Amino acid sequence: MKLNLKIWRQKNAQDQGKMVDYAIDNVSPDMSFLEMLDVLNDDLIQKDQDPVAFDHDCREGICGMCSLYINGEAHGPDRGVTTCQLHMRKFKDGDTIFIEPFRAKAFPVIKDLAVNRSAFDRIQQAGGFISVNTSGNTLDANAIPIPKHDADRAFDAATCIGCGACVATCKNSSAMLFVSAKVSQFALLPQGRVEATDRVLNMVRQMDEEGFGNCTNTGACEVECPKGISLENIARMNREYLAASLK
Repeated sequence: MKLNLKIWRQKNAQDQGKMVDYAIDNVSPDMSFLEMLDVLNDDLIQKDQDPVAFDHDCREGICGMCSLYINGEAHGPDRGVTTCQLHMRKFKDGDTIFIEPFRAKAFPVIKDLAVNRSAFDRIQQAGGFISVNTSGNTLDANAIPIPKHDADRAFDAATCIGCGACVATCKNSSAMLFVSAKVSQFALLPQGRVEATDRVLNMVRQMDEEGFGNCTNTGACEVECPKGISLENIARMNREYLAASLK
């Protein structure tokens, strides 16, 4: 395959940045999107040019690092996958592909396609911890019975990998899907009820301080989420927040 790539190049957060054209050939349809970028970077290095900076780690759809905005979609044209799981067979020979970083005020560009998502870390840190006493005789894991329906919903919320696709997709750069997933994974379990009030108040406050926008209720975040995190979590977080505020 031969492809025309239009890639956002930006030296640092202060640089204005611009789209730069690159032509690449000998791309196998079986390559992942990141492997295609590896091929491009190898070619740039051989030409003594600066390679394109982009985030990656596990390349297995687990870490959430590969945050690329491809042809106007977070993680590209496929559904339920991260950028590292996107394969080049989703594109056609001769296609022009636009590649940009996730754009949000709370996600400043570090360089090129890499952005700083430490705002997510600060939101999780604001949520605190679960004060389950494990000293002395540790309770058996099955000592606290949990309805399977609740356990399944908590597990579904916990699958959020914090990639930021929801923020990049939302026209208001809202982080409510991410925050609601982190709130829900604890709120649905009895072990998380002890700090539930403080947790939701602190996490929502931190979310606002980081500069994320409000939810638009369009559902685009759920569509683009590689893990299919449900909008039901946002409704649950709103209920948790209202109850905590009244207390």
